[in-house]
Amino acid sequence: MPVISQHFLSRSRLLNLRKKAEHLRKSQSRPHVLHAFLQPDEPYSQLLAQALPKLQSRYAVSVLRHVVSEPDDSAAPEREKLNTYSQIDAKRLADQYDLVFPAPFDKSSSSEKSLQEAHVLRKKWGHYLSGVIYYEGEWYWGIDRLHHLESRLNDLGLSTQAQSLGLHKAKPLFFTPQYQPIAHVPEGTDIDFYFSFRSPYSAICAAQVFKWAKDNGVQVNLKYVLPMVMRGLPVPAEKSRYISLDAAREAFVQNVNFGCLNDPVGRPTERGLSLIPFAQMHQLAEAYVMSFMQGVWSEGLDAGTDQHLKIIVERAGLNWPAAKDILKSDANELHWRATAEQNRQSLFALGLWGVPSFKFEDTAVWGQDRFWMIEKAIHNQFDLASKN
Repeated sequence: MPVISQHFLSRSRLLNLRKKAEHLRKSQSRPHVLHAFLQPDEPYSQLLAQALPKLQSRYAVSVLRHVVSEPDDSAAPEREKLNTYSQIDAKRLADQYDLVFPAPFDKSSSSEKSLQEAHVLRKKWGHYLSGVIYYEGEWYWGIDRLHHLESRLNDLGLSTQAQSLGLHKAKPLFFTPQYQPIAHVPEGTDIDFYFSFRSPYSAICAAQVFKWAKDNGVQVNLKYVLPMVMRGLPVPAEKSRYISLDAAREAFVQNVNFGCLNDPVGRPTERGLSLIPFAQMHQLAEAYVMSFMQGVWSEGLDAGTDQHLKIIVERAGLNWPAAKDILKSDANELHWRATAEQNRQSLFALGLWGVPSFKFEDTAVWGQDRFWMIEKAIHNQFDLASKN
């Protein structure tokens, strides 16, 4: 698995696929077309619909819109929570990027036949959600991933804006830097970090969140949960594939090692979680979590074996013989499982269900690409406090 994943998720393979796609497009004399799959009543589709004219004004591309129905149940296992949270999330995104939400959406041209045709086409090309763009073999979900698309279009020399200004590339439309310094953070400030050892997005952000917290004097409360698939929630093949490829793109942009993975589903994750309380006893929990994430997501270590788990444990500064004893403890297993379930329940109480998620005071967000919202909430609270 590590050898295969390292190739499958490598940057060189992605760039090679893009090169082949462009060669095929030229050989067939096709124009540059962005296929947008939009669901009228879905918040992220409404935001993306507003971004499409902006893209067309910046790049020499055309847009073909496909109106789709809501995704299958397997693609949205917590549909009610998703519907509720997406309203909150979309409003925050709209405020940040000067968009409108909720926004009107013209669906007059859609019919049952066109909806079905769009669904079949989306599935044929390998996706499952709405609010997504497909361009020559690659998918981009929501306005959050448009910077990847824009980078690709820039590389193809399609930026009319850059050409008119004499620049190499256009500035991304929707991109907010994360992990920025915060001045004068009061002592005792803390955030909750919900994560799973099987979540690639958790792996991407863990080390950066810990470093940011240390630099800014913020305490991180670790809230580990079992992976969705180990909680009985379905993960369709196309969803798993897209997440892996998308995580690799995000990791590259954030300069995080990623891709030589050894899926820790099942016993490896259980063994990993069972040692978090042990690491917390020695004030080495963050070091241990980072070591585990690095091991299974970028080094291909199998945490289900003592040989590889020993590397993870000792690299974090923990004693392996003591850790082995902990692994055999029934009392410890009861403890960590109870904690993981308690964390899951508190995550659900926030209206969230996936990881990584973060919470500061009354602000709770889902996604490694939403940490800037936590930073913004901290800024706003302390700015308000200083004014009062």
